[in-house]
Amino acid sequence: MLNIRPISDLRNNFADISKTVHESAQPVFLTKNGYGDMVVMSLEKYKAITSESIIAAKLKESALEAKSTPQRFDFLETAAEMREKLIEKI
Repeated sequence: MLNIRPISDLRNNFADISKTVHESAQPVFLTKNGYGDMVVMSLEKYKAITSESIIAAKLKESALEAKSTPQRFDFLETAAEMREKLIEKI
């Protein structure tokens, strides 16, 4: 269920909003004059969302590249080559 509160609660009940976003791991939606204005969430939740977005973007990019080229790489060969290069650097 969405937690919607007036923006004045951010000033008047900051501790309660902070507790809510950390305990529930859900954002609090703030309204101004009856309209959505901003969202407050914990830093942990924000990091999770941005990490998921970055991963999704990278997966989409790799899928597009796979469609545009017929070249394929064997995992075991690639892993062996990378292992050799890492050993050389050490």
